[in-house]
Amino acid sequence: MTETRHVPTGVQIPDEENPAKAKGQPGDWRDEKLGVKEKLLAAACWATGSAWLVPSTTLMTLAHYTVGSQAIDPFSRFFCRTLVATATWSKWEAHVHPEIREDEQYVFAQNHINHFDFVSMYPATKHFKQGIELESHFKYPVYGWFMKSRGTIPVPADRDKRLLAVEDGMRKEVEAGRSVLAFPEGTRTLSGRVGPFRSGIFVAARNLGLKVIPTAVTGMYDAMRKGSLAIRPFQKIEVWLEKPVDFAGVSDADLPAKIDEVRDAIVTRVDDYLDRQAAQKTR
Repeated sequence: MTETRHVPTGVQIPDEENPAKAKGQPGDWRDEKLGVKEKLLAAACWATGSAWLVPSTTLMTLAHYTVGSQAIDPFSRFFCRTLVATATWSKWEAHVHPEIREDEQYVFAQNHINHFDFVSMYPATKHFKQGIELESHFKYPVYGWFMKSRGTIPVPADRDKRLLAVEDGMRKEVEAGRSVLAFPEGTRTLSGRVGPFRSGIFVAARNLGLKVIPTAVTGMYDAMRKGSLAIRPFQKIEVWLEKPVDFAGVSDADLPAKIDEVRDAIVTRVDDYLDRQAAQKTR
């Protein structure tokens, strides 16, 4: 198992000590070469996924500006499930801890894998989950327009203003009865493992008196990884929503341990999956 560590915002550690970057770990497929068959399958996945993605996001963007994103949330969950199916040709399953309530707002803290992260976990519960995105990304065609129209919380370019801006955006979402989906690593994994967490989202959760749900997605790294456009179909994508961790009233001194509690729960699921997958390949 990878050792859990808490790294405050802005602190860098060497790549060889970062489980999300270090090479040679079980399950890391960065050095694997794809054959002709795998490349053709990947191209087919892109074709079927795009055939669903482009028209759906276009219509949803228009709907966001007319009836509102929350009004079409049931379709949003259907859209996400269908995109995972059409773009990765994979099975999908969610495991939700019994203490998670549909009438309560949370911060869902998820491991960061690839461009399908949002859609892979979104249908796991009926909560409307607002994302957090760099404001500069709203300029991207299709994707950026879609995220902006949905009301995604913008993260300003000025790092000194980010925490207050994100906390203010989260407060507005919670007051409107919505939850928040965040990726506390701040960058996608290269190895499939979970990297160090940044503390900003947890500071905001503490200040707003929110519970954080450790959210682990397994199988998605096998489908697509950072640095490659190849999609490897026929995986089993599983979403694990663990027991909520209450950040209300947590002191500055106790905050790192609480963050590690969230990360620990995610690491346990992800490492167990990757270790088992690697062991099966060596048999």
